[in-house]
Amino acid sequence: MPEGPTIVLMKEDLRKYIGEKVISAVGNAKINKEELTGKVLKEIRLYGKQTYLIFDKVSVRIHLLMFGHYEVGEQTKPDKSLQLGLSFKKGKMLFYTCSVKMVDNDFLKTIDWEADVMSNVWNPEKAKEKLKSQPKMMVCDALMDQEIFSGVGNIIKNEVLFRIGVHPESQVGKLPTKQLNDLMTEARNYSFDFLKWKRTNTLSKNWQAYHQKKCPKCGSEIIQKDTGKGRRTSFFCEKDQKLY
Repeated sequence: MPEGPTIVLMKEDLRKYIGEKVISAVGNAKINKEELTGKVLKEIRLYGKQTYLIFDKVSVRIHLLMFGHYEVGEQTKPDKSLQLGLSFKKGKMLFYTCSVKMVDNDFLKTIDWEADVMSNVWNPEKAKEKLKSQPKMMVCDALMDQEIFSGVGNIIKNEVLFRIGVHPESQVGKLPTKQLNDLMTEARNYSFDFLKWKRTNTLSKNWQAYHQKKCPKCGSEIIQKDTGKGRRTSFFCEKDQKLY
């Protein structure tokens, strides 16, 4: 599943169409595509892994899910996987194998934009309060909770926990203050490192724990285990990541 930094890169590719009028809208998504024709794309906003194409009175929410992808310019993929294709004078934006929903713009007011770890309005103190309200939650689940750390996915989760030396099955209520603060800091820091490495196609070369065999700190075997309620795979070092 594409994580927040990848969606930031997608926005950068799409933003050339801001201010442009939709000439046509096609695709398999069960939305009123005709309503988009003739409308001007006013803004693109991100909420973690979600992208909102904002028009007058209505917005389209794109979520790439596990295997979604996009194209700009011209279509090269088959129609059967095309969920939404918008044509503009300058070209096209096309979204495949993804979730597409149309929402009223009033819905945007209900989103907690401060939960997005890559946003300029990211609020770590609010995230901390949400964690404190669920002290028995495993930290591996907490990092994947999009209401707390919007945009964080499994890669970021594993690398952040390795950076701060915390076992993924630790309970958030048992984390010392330092580790809790480090969790806030590194969730954001690693997301921007992810973005930097993604731009240079060096992301996997910088993984410390995710899909690694040996711990780069002590040389011990990296454990691979499905953890938390979500049963997502965690990669961790039992020597360098403490269980709280």
